[in-house]
Amino acid sequence: MNENIPKDPMMLMSYINLKLRDHYESLEALCDDLHIEQDWLVKKLAEAGFEYSAENKRFW
Repeated sequence: MNENIPKDPMMLMSYINLKLRDHYESLEALCDDLHIEQDWLVKKLAEAGFEYSAENKRFW
């Protein structure tokens, strides 16, 4: 797991959305590159009330 990602869910959502918008074509590519388990990330953000939209390529 990447230790450099924010721990706070709000900051994590913002960080991931920024990376998706500016650097990655997909959530899968981001997770692979940053060494984050995609299932863990989706679950962590879902616990904070966020849902991933593949169509919009962002959490909200």
